[in-house]
Amino acid sequence: MNSPLRLMARVVIFLIFVCSKKMKILLINPPRSPENKILESASTEARHFIHKKLIGPPLGLLTIAEAVKDHDVTVFDMKGEYDLNPDATPLEIMIADLLKEHQPDIVGVTIITSELYFSMDIFRVVKKFNPQIRTVAGGLHTTLCPHDFNDPVVDIVCPGHSAYIFKEVIKALEEKRSLESVQGIFFNNDKGFHFTGPSYIVFDPAKEHFLMPDRQHLERWRSTYAVGGNPEPATYLFSSLGCPYSCSFCSIWKEHNSCYFQRDVESLIEELKRIDYKIVRFADANTIVNIKFINRLFDRIAEEDIHKTFIMDIRADTAVEHPGLIEKLAKNGLKVVITGFESFRDEELKQYNKRSEAKLIEQAIHIFHDNDILLRGNYVVPPDYNEDDFKALSEYANSNKVTYAGYTILTPMPGTVYYEEMKDRIIDHDYSKYNFFNSVMQTKLPLEKFYENMGNLWLIKKGTDVI
Repeated sequence: MNSPLRLMARVVIFLIFVCSKKMKILLINPPRSPENKILESASTEARHFIHKKLIGPPLGLLTIAEAVKDHDVTVFDMKGEYDLNPDATPLEIMIADLLKEHQPDIVGVTIITSELYFSMDIFRVVKKFNPQIRTVAGGLHTTLCPHDFNDPVVDIVCPGHSAYIFKEVIKALEEKRSLESVQGIFFNNDKGFHFTGPSYIVFDPAKEHFLMPDRQHLERWRSTYAVGGNPEPATYLFSSLGCPYSCSFCSIWKEHNSCYFQRDVESLIEELKRIDYKIVRFADANTIVNIKFINRLFDRIAEEDIHKTFIMDIRADTAVEHPGLIEKLAKNGLKVVITGFESFRDEELKQYNKRSEAKLIEQAIHIFHDNDILLRGNYVVPPDYNEDDFKALSEYANSNKVTYAGYTILTPMPGTVYYEEMKDRIIDHDYSKYNFFNSVMQTKLPLEKFYENMGNLWLIKKGTDVI
């Protein structure tokens, strides 16, 4: 017969087992929006160059996964899955199969505006499969437009840099505490949509609260992260978050409340040593902001004998102001630069609050090309362009050719300053079209003619492929 002490010990062991049981967490990167009127309307010759694969490896989901790594975490990249097999099963079947296989307690989805509808479809499939599964929305759109998730298929919304907040959500669910106890989230229940108030924790996701991503979660889709005809896949790494600039059409500085977070050099060196990808794209809004930081980083890269091919986003005015730094970076692995030219007209740059001058574009092009850097220059085209405007842009781009060029449509993205300026002129509120390849405002030219001109612009470049 068991003694009371032995029985009590067994109860304690049982309680410890129950309380420490890992939760099953499924994190999903939804499919990209297929809406691309520029591609649909372009000539056969131009179609080859126009973007078809927007957004690379889901670095944000890897950060979330790292925050809750003590649990049973699965990351699933639906973009990568459809890139592996364009004829893969439809979304509803793919998600249902995932749910059957993993039987998750939590399903989280990272969401940008153009992928909102797919994300909500995922949540609907989850709730149909098992209403007890908790659904969590995160990502850019939750930060800028949280009230778009006032829907019963979404249980919890984690806006902003939410890795640690998500961890607190998981802890609250484990402990069966009210979600009201987790600051910084929205949640739906039978009484409505609630905000728990600002988080009392001041997060520095680039330093104190940085989480080292485990890229093994994405190994299945590794081959799909190749760009520009290069057979080698690329991975993302961030050296900073936010942006010190405030372009009216951009959501990045709005997403980060005008804050700018800079990683530590040694943290980046440690991550670069871990990465087994040959190509690394710095996933920063602007990689070069702090000149001393970049100088020190590339000194350490040379000291540690790290050999990678680097891709960066660098402003034209930064290149013109610091040509010696561009030369140094090029000697130590910088091979591709993406630069937002935005416009060849100073008046348009002022309207966008770009804080740069058009004359610097030509100078920057020469600096990058002189250092054998493949330059991707991006222009945004307002919907009110007429034939003369398109002709002027075409002549300018032809006179200042870059290796690759991108031409997208100026779009009032929800949450941006430009959206507030233009919201009364928006005629198409279909979020799946908010990816810069569709005009959601009235065009001055007939729509067919506008897209024809947009497609023709993509033929203007020095290179022969996209990146």
